[in-house]
Amino acid sequence: MKNIRNIVLVLALVSVGVGVGFVFGQKSVGKGLSDIGQLDLSSMWIVKSKLEQKFLEKDKIVNENLVQGAIAGMVQSLGDPYTVYLPPKDNKSANEDLAGEFGGVGIQLGYKDKTLAVMAPLPNTPADKAGVMAGDLILKIVDKNNKVDKDTAGIALDEAVDLIRGKIGTEVTLKLYREGKGEAFDVVLKRDTIVVASSELEWKEKNGKKIAWVQLYKFSEQLYKDWPEIVNKIISEKQSGNFGGIVLDLRNNPGGFLESSVMVASDFIKEGKIVSQESRNGVDQVYSVDKSRRMLLDDKLVVLVNGGSASASEILAGALKSYSRGKIVGEKTFGKGTVQIPEDFADGSGIHITIAKWLLPDGKNIHKEGVEPDVEVKYEPPTEEQKKNIKDAKDYPDNQLNKAIEVLLGI
Repeated sequence: MKNIRNIVLVLALVSVGVGVGFVFGQKSVGKGLSDIGQLDLSSMWIVKSKLEQKFLEKDKIVNENLVQGAIAGMVQSLGDPYTVYLPPKDNKSANEDLAGEFGGVGIQLGYKDKTLAVMAPLPNTPADKAGVMAGDLILKIVDKNNKVDKDTAGIALDEAVDLIRGKIGTEVTLKLYREGKGEAFDVVLKRDTIVVASSELEWKEKNGKKIAWVQLYKFSEQLYKDWPEIVNKIISEKQSGNFGGIVLDLRNNPGGFLESSVMVASDFIKEGKIVSQESRNGVDQVYSVDKSRRMLLDDKLVVLVNGGSASASEILAGALKSYSRGKIVGEKTFGKGTVQIPEDFADGSGIHITIAKWLLPDGKNIHKEGVEPDVEVKYEPPTEEQKKNIKDAKDYPDNQLNKAIEVLLGI
């Protein structure tokens, strides 16, 4: 396994995730933030002096906080929500294990037109159980216990993470806006321990055919182990006959290790480029099919996506669509197609810098565009009547999955 891995991921930041894509590996560590080159900072010193002389609440003038704020403002001025400066506490959270267990509400965060948005609710988490949906805009965060009542206009991802996460068992209220619903509405979420699996294989039967329903929740470290096992189970089951094909479910998959999405794609695509990275210098790094895999080349395939499918999952879906390997069913994906590099500094702070964009095999960049489905199917939430006698949420009626199976079998 490579020492330096490229990541297109949504980091699990203790209670929520942040929609980012990384070139990740041995991070460079700066000597500090005092060397600021030839910038003319005379105006900044004048402003600092005026604050020290005249600001009413002088106890709030803390040099370290002023420095952190100045740096954050400089980075934010670039207008890229994924290029962020992280103070030491937030950077520590950002560096937590991608595959770890964490406390929170189970929301992956991103932006829609620079408005804070839900990229995906994680399965069986407080957010998922409360009906939070991918694409919901988060307009306000309220936490009475911590005296938080914050509008999210212009909010940075790290601040949103810090406000939404909290002690397990406590509550946070999010004011959401959902397209087509009309007025904004409040959702009260009780924070809980969040444990997210990388994948799951279930078998469905339709018209005498066995369907492999493969749900990829995120492209984590664990998937390097889980995916080959899933492939082996599918190959074994095929030998019993009546195999109808595979539904690859990427709904609400916020991303992860790029190489793991290439690994999955390599089992379905015979040869060729899966994705390339284009930097500011126009230099491409190409990721091609791993010819040591190619285990499922001839099996029927349908890919399920929605607005919560982001980054690595979009790359996978987009590559499969580019090669006409299988039909894409569902809703347009999120549209996260840039890559960031994280750098840590000696004081514990860090910065994530957008350095490149991802291009699909046909040269298309998915950023802000997403992947369009071949067969569009809007999700229809189950009614209260349908849910009444069903204990497990995963057994609720799923119109998108049903359509994917129909497309797979040519019904």
